[in-house]
Amino acid sequence: MRLIQNMTTIAECTSPENSVPNRVIKIAVIGGSGVGKTALVVRFLTRRFIGDYERNAGNLYSREVQVDGEQVTIQVQDTPGAEMTDNGISLPDHVTCSIQWADAVVLVYSVTDRGSFDLIDRLHQLVVRAGGASVPPVILLANKADLLHLRRVDSQQGPLLAGSLGCSTYEVSASEDYSQVHEAFHRLCCQLAKQPPAPAGSSNAPAGAATEKRRSPLIPRPKSPNMQDLKRRFKQALSAKVRTVTLV
Repeated sequence: MRLIQNMTTIAECTSPENSVPNRVIKIAVIGGSGVGKTALVVRFLTRRFIGDYERNAGNLYSREVQVDGEQVTIQVQDTPGAEMTDNGISLPDHVTCSIQWADAVVLVYSVTDRGSFDLIDRLHQLVVRAGGASVPPVILLANKADLLHLRRVDSQQGPLLAGSLGCSTYEVSASEDYSQVHEAFHRLCCQLAKQPPAPAGSSNAPAGAATEKRRSPLIPRPKSPNMQDLKRRFKQALSAKVRTVTLV
């Protein structure tokens, strides 16, 4: 499966044998349950919308691309949904580790779910605490903007919240508009690509060393579905609905 076609600065590329390893850009996507985190990630990396996903188990998606002429590997850590409880936020422990691992964080809510919007401020506080002295860049994505009849969050509330958090915001529809999703992730990748790469060997620095990049030795090894699996599921979804052959 080809990743993305007809794009100006992000396109699929293949590393030649014996080449220098690509720079890795790591992004963690967090938010409430059912807001469309997986749909957004798959939409960005494959340009496709499947619409039916198994419950998120914390998958890691990886793709080699070019960002403004530089060949990089983008790794996107999808995470299980957070829930609001009487005692605060309920979320798996490894979500915090994913934030510490990431170069940037995407906070997602659904415009059809007021509760997912109310979670964002708490999740941002978690990002700040987990980042410590080096808080990763954050963007805010409001998903499901096409469902106007189900909207529960006004379109002006996202920008107001983003302003208070000091981050950029985008209102998108993973199901209907690929360009919106691409624009949000693309700008974040370009921002990260402009930053100096981490010093060589910093990933092996002792815990607490000043030169160590944000990371946690406790982060679990995530499941890493490849693009062939996504291709298979996409074909199955289409064949069940329209019974046509999909060319990729």
